[in-house]
Amino acid sequence: MNYKLHSITALLISLMLSPGVINNVLANDLIIDDRTSGDLHSNLGLEWRLFTDKVMGGVSSGNLSLDTYDDRNCLRMQGDVSTENNGGFVQIALSLSKQEHFDASDYAGIEMEVAGNNELYNIHIRTAGLWFPWQSYRSSFRATDDWQKIRIPFTSMKAYKTTQKFRRDKLERIGLVGIGREFHADLCLASIRFYAE
Repeated sequence: MNYKLHSITALLISLMLSPGVINNVLANDLIIDDRTSGDLHSNLGLEWRLFTDKVMGGVSSGNLSLDTYDDRNCLRMQGDVSTENNGGFVQIALSLSKQEHFDASDYAGIEMEVAGNNELYNIHIRTAGLWFPWQSYRSSFRATDDWQKIRIPFTSMKAYKTTQKFRRDKLERIGLVGIGREFHADLCLASIRFYAE
């Protein structure tokens, strides 16, 4: 009996140590924020913050609030994007680690549940090694008035004002941004996660 139990245990261990099984065990989705905190903190323990182009002399205005939209708890970014004074953005951003960076090597991209006012928004990711505040890796998405799940593969991120290659093992911050044109921003975020292959 003990011999059989030992053989079964050995078989299970050998299966778990095979590369395919290790990938399946390790590569689970990682929740960044599912709005269970009840405040501005994410599941990672770090806090969402609002930024506008006023930090560089612009005149865009914005607000970040806890809200409910269509029966879902959400973070809500609202504001008026203005391109006056070389401005043009409203952003909510979240640092991904209290350390230098976050290693997302086991993940393929970011999945979000969002709703909004049928406008086009950006997701911006900053990585270690980007020196200037305007540098990032970007992708666009449209937030419809119905909740929708959007997947953004890391491979779709476009470098903005940097020649450095995107490093998924060196992520620092993620931002959801209304940018680049005059419009009223109204974006709700119910959940955001790293998804596996």
